[in-house]
Amino acid sequence: MLAAYLLLNAVLYAVFAAASTVVPARIAASLGFTLDTQGRIEFLTVYGGLELGLAVFYAWAVYAGVPAQRVALMFSLFVYGALVLYRGAGFALYGAPGTTLMGVAGLELLMLIGAVTLVLRSS
Repeated sequence: MLAAYLLLNAVLYAVFAAASTVVPARIAASLGFTLDTQGRIEFLTVYGGLELGLAVFYAWAVYAGVPAQRVALMFSLFVYGALVLYRGAGFALYGAPGTTLMGVAGLELLMLIGAVTLVLRSS
């Protein structure tokens, strides 16, 4: 179950990295960004590069075995916890977002629930 969860993370981040690299303006617009030249560089770096790094990390953890998988699980718990917290605060401060951001928020919440469930099962 843990390896499947981590593999799902790897696949999702690889897909997001590819989309952010191939069609950055489209992805940015769907998230509410407008990109000038510097913004394109930053978007490509954070949404392409960072997400590719996360995809590789999760894939490595699956390959590396249980100790690495447990580290990746805790990493997921911390990252998704922070994302859900900050996204919720953003919604509270700035109002309801568009459907794309609601979809992203829902996916992050599901990934957090998955991490919490797996942590509790392994305790």
